[in-house]
Amino acid sequence: MSEKGIFLEETRKDIVMTSERETFSASGPVQLTPVNWDNPDHQRSVAASLVQAVYVLERDRQLKRKGADALAPAWWEFFGFKLARPLIDDVDLSVFGAIFEFNDPLSCLSFQSQASPSAVIAFRGTILKGDSLSRDLKLDLSIAHHGLHQTSRFHTAIEAIRNLAPVHANNIWLCGHSLGSAIAMLAGKCMAEKGILLNTFLFNPPYVSAPIERIKDQKVKTSLRIASSLLTAGLAMAVKGRSFVSEANELFTALSAWTPCLFVNPADHICAEYIGYFEHRNLMDAIGASKLERLATQHSIGGLLMDAVGQESQPFHLIPSANMTVNLHPAANFKQAHGIHQWWSLDLHLQSKLYRYAG
Repeated sequence: MSEKGIFLEETRKDIVMTSERETFSASGPVQLTPVNWDNPDHQRSVAASLVQAVYVLERDRQLKRKGADALAPAWWEFFGFKLARPLIDDVDLSVFGAIFEFNDPLSCLSFQSQASPSAVIAFRGTILKGDSLSRDLKLDLSIAHHGLHQTSRFHTAIEAIRNLAPVHANNIWLCGHSLGSAIAMLAGKCMAEKGILLNTFLFNPPYVSAPIERIKDQKVKTSLRIASSLLTAGLAMAVKGRSFVSEANELFTALSAWTPCLFVNPADHICAEYIGYFEHRNLMDAIGASKLERLATQHSIGGLLMDAVGQESQPFHLIPSANMTVNLHPAANFKQAHGIHQWWSLDLHLQSKLYRYAG
């Protein structure tokens, strides 16, 4: 076969594989009948599926799949939801999120439970194809610069959440994956600061940091984390001042009542640092350095350096409490470790732990 023929065949296979991954009957959690809303595994699978629905909504738009050809509706209709409205980016007009409302609480598709949401707001991550790529990558860069809160996409998201929360008596879920997880996390923090604690499901949330978790030598890893805590705490006192640090600690402590669900994979360098972020607190408590770590855990070195030169920053990724679930099932590659599909897979090896911040 010629090089052109090989290229065309590989392209065809890629299109077929992509289509299968976007088709609910081929790759979705079809085993969830009925949904038990009191079951954390079912909650995780539904939340991840609704995030996938947003990905497919945008792909439907890009490929002009409409009516019977659209693949997205199956991802929410299977669980008894209806699409209330998509959330549109004002720059590239892509679908970056969606509001889903529970269509029939008495449906035979689910057990009746107070744990079921009346509405879900879901946000997708970066799509590496189509006309949304450029805008998505710019937003990814804003995460690295702690400037996501200044973007119009975030403003559209938080406005939708603020408008929806009172309508549904705050019985709404926030869900997101990757870039979308960053939006959901920042929005959840903003709502929690107002005393509104929303159930939040964050899949592969970005953690802006050096990839210390990838170091195999545990002693080296621990030494680096302790050194980082010392440096961060020292910078915080130097840049912010004692009175500001005290006020920030009160806000961080108040935020600790909000406990989002984090879903991370140790083979995914984008989110794996959350494992060390929370475990390191326990270590510092054990060696009698909890006061130092309480200061360090609220700040990032990058954010403090930006503050020092007069640039506004908001490190969204630093949170006081979380219910963190780690997928220990071996991943074939980074794409699989970072993918949304893993979170409704049947062959997961999950380890969950609740982390509560003690201010």
